[in-house]
Amino acid sequence: MKNPVVLPEGYSERFRVDLAKDRKLFWLVNGLSAGIALVLAIAGCAVVSPAALFDMEAGLGPYALRFGVLLVGMIVYIILHEAVHGVCMHYFSDAKVHYGFKGAYAFAGSEGYFYKRPYLIIALAPVVVWGIVLLVLNCFTSPEWFWVVYWIQICNLSGAAGDFYVAWKFWKLPEDILVQDDGSSMRVYGRE
Repeated sequence: MKNPVVLPEGYSERFRVDLAKDRKLFWLVNGLSAGIALVLAIAGCAVVSPAALFDMEAGLGPYALRFGVLLVGMIVYIILHEAVHGVCMHYFSDAKVHYGFKGAYAFAGSEGYFYKRPYLIIALAPVVVWGIVLLVLNCFTSPEWFWVVYWIQICNLSGAAGDFYVAWKFWKLPEDILVQDDGSSMRVYGRE
């Protein structure tokens, strides 16, 4: 079942979630992100010493290659993260999906309206998909490359703090709510 492209009759806006305008929420989500990153970094240190990333035993070339791959990998990851949001939005609605950047954040947005369950899938799909892919890659990397992949995983999980917050906030709402996510803010509609 596709979600509506236009707001059905009998629905009105209940609240908005907008990190750009709500400074308290902005700091809460960014604090959550920093906390997740810290916990993951400590956990990673228990698996492989971060010194392995800086190992120059094989020479300057492999050392520079690791940092180049890390930089490119983080940029590609951001694009792929938003692509998964967009693919899910397109799957659940016929509304057009658009992508962009607002401040320091990349986004995928849509003019469609999503019921709670599909929206929770849209919000959490990238962290699950890329979390599994990166975990598998980490299991097969050498110690020198562990932190290259793991740093992207840290960005995956800590960068999804906003997605985690939204999933938590919407979890207890009625099943028939509708969410419109334009990429920079979410409007939540409920039955009148």
